Amino acid sequence: MEVIIQPTYAQLVAVSAGIIRDALLKKPNLVLGLATGSTPIGLYEALTRMHKTEGLDFSSVTTFNLDEYVGIPPNHPHSYHTFMATYFFNAVNIPTENRHIPQSTAVAHEEFCEQYEAAIVNAGGIDIQVLGIGIDGHIGFNEPSSSLGSRTRIKTLAQSTLKANASHFGGTVNAVPKMAITMGVGTIMEAKQCLLLANGESKAEAIAHAVEGPITAEVPASVLQMHPRTVVIIDEAAAAQLKRVDYYKQVYANKQKLLSQGH
Repeated sequence: MEVIIQPTYAQLVAVSAGIIRDALLKKPNLVLGLATGSTPIGLYEALTRMHKTEGLDFSSVTTFNLDEYVGIPPNHPHSYHTFMATYFFNAVNIPTENRHIPQSTAVAHEEFCEQYEAAIVNAGGIDIQVLGIGIDGHIGFNEPSSSLGSRTRIKTLAQSTLKANASHFGGTVNAVPKMAITMGVGTIMEAKQCLLLANGESKAEAIAHAVEGPITAEVPASVLQMHPRTVVIIDEAAAAQLKRVDYYKQVYANKQKLLSQGH
């Protein structure tokens, strides 16, 4: 697990966008796993700027989103279909048929989840999976106690998640959908690389547990310690409770030095 600590959110975004840009330039048909929430918005904005100003080409890219609420239509203002269209899809040239987002209905959900898993495999697997982290350590909508080997399925959302997302539904917890379809932890772990992004003091405890705590289903993000290519990119505030901050910074500085020397 590589931990990259940046002074600000803007610099966190620049590093993460650079990783995706470099990967896309090497592999034009990159398969991206995408996350929603406030943290990745800056990443999508940065990639959009690269598309418009540098000509970064997404025309052969395939995407798979982590999750979607159950019980609201795709055109709902706070569905993740709408989120992705607003912050990314409407601004770049990813073909519509290459964009995959879990359905927002529970109808025939087991069959759909199996098809979603198969579509990822048929695309060659996810090259880079973008992740956020909940204040309780969840990734996707894999709440605490989720199986670390779980696959795409419907999950009931924890009260802490409902509270965190209430601001998107008029500030009312009861208005937040109670269930969601999400990639499983096992599905996420099959991505070739994971980029976990977090900023702000509210994420500091979750990051500390995920990076330096024991691997446990109570903190689903902690399983990323077992992934061979996880990169955690955070700002100073989100790093506030880590014990090895100086070491992580030293490791990153040495890596940049080697890269500048052409190694």
